[in-house]
Amino acid sequence: MDVQYEVTATRRVVGTRTLAAGEAAVVTLSRAFPTDVDDLWSACTEADRIARWFLPVSGELRLGGRYQLEGNAGGEVTACDPPRGFDATWEFGGGVSWIEVRLTPEGADGARFTLAHIAHVDDDHWRTYGPGAAGIGWDLGLLGLGRHLGSGAGVTPEDAEAWSASDEGRDFITRSGRAWAAASAASGLDAADAEARADRTIAFYTGAEV
Repeated sequence: MDVQYEVTATRRVVGTRTLAAGEAAVVTLSRAFPTDVDDLWSACTEADRIARWFLPVSGELRLGGRYQLEGNAGGEVTACDPPRGFDATWEFGGGVSWIEVRLTPEGADGARFTLAHIAHVDDDHWRTYGPGAAGIGWDLGLLGLGRHLGSGAGVTPEDAEAWSASDEGRDFITRSGRAWAAASAASGLDAADAEARADRTIAFYTGAEV
């Protein structure tokens, strides 16, 4: 794998949004894939395909339905506009955030996946880890999505975990974390603070010392 290519193929933006409950951070990542929008929609919304590149999922993947990712988040599908996108709550560890997925044509024979993850910023988790806490996980997900779309192959959660602990996997996670630090600094956060948060996030994912 060309780790640097895989990391730089994704666009990353950190922004804010005002919600009824207060200010929220918006972590957005976007990547183009060599497939059409219908195939990308299928890969992102059909349970058997989601399990091949992300995690096994159960529940009702429809508007108003609830889903549960194995060992991870669950939530409710709050908007659905096939094949252009969907919104859902992201409920994990007693907290609630939100995801918005948009799919658009890209050039003559490609499609772009864009995901915005929206979370409140007034908690210790955000101040400690910053956008990379969610961003690195989504980067790993898009890496799996790209491999699935390219070959049709799947990967088990156990294989994904083993790869993340390999030298190549740790290199990918580290580069992803640094890319999120750069995006955070570009949004206006002090660069030293952005790097410190990235250090803690990378250490969380890789077990490295801060």
